[in-house]
Amino acid sequence: MSPFLALFKRDLTLAVREGAALGTALGFYLIVVAMLPLGLGPDLKLLGRIAPGILWIALLLAALLSLPRVFEADHEDGSLEVMATAPLPLELAVASKALAHWVSTSIPLALLAPVLGLMLNLDIAIAPVLVATMLAGTPAISFLGSVGAALTLKARRGGLLLALLVLPLYIPTLIFGISAIGFANLGQEGFSASFLILSATSLASVALAPIAAAAALRLQLS
Repeated sequence: MSPFLALFKRDLTLAVREGAALGTALGFYLIVVAMLPLGLGPDLKLLGRIAPGILWIALLLAALLSLPRVFEADHEDGSLEVMATAPLPLELAVASKALAHWVSTSIPLALLAPVLGLMLNLDIAIAPVLVATMLAGTPAISFLGSVGAALTLKARRGGLLLALLVLPLYIPTLIFGISAIGFANLGQEGFSASFLILSATSLASVALAPIAAAAALRLQLS
């Protein structure tokens, strides 16, 4: 097994075994979606119209909760220093950890969205489009988030600083994810363009974010 796959399997196993990060993210996701109808009132048409946006925003915030642990645990037990000096390039190690975060956190949140959408009167016909856009856009959440997690590794109250750094970077993903659903719901031709831009944003994040995160980690460990 290659070092990249071994590290990916290790992080995925730890995430499943501990379960705290995923449980917190899922619990937060459920609470946000459940409370918003109470604040917005019983207007089912309004809830159905804004449901995709609510689900996307709640997913972003829920995934953000688990990002500080991407490098924090390895830094605490000294594993991060070993990774920095291992034969596997640090950029690939970062990519493996971000990929493990996407698989263990972002994918479950995306798959849960149509179920929670029932509380928001989500049109079940657009549920497949909702899941598709989330699966295409969430890699950007995990990989861009790894940059913020690396920059705030030693910071006090790093979670708040991480949110301030990363949330502006999520705006393109949020805009094109919601617009793709809107075009699909209205039967207009803009869905393909929005979906392709969303996918391109994720691909660019996968290619560039590990380089930036690795540079930030080297700075933190120096």
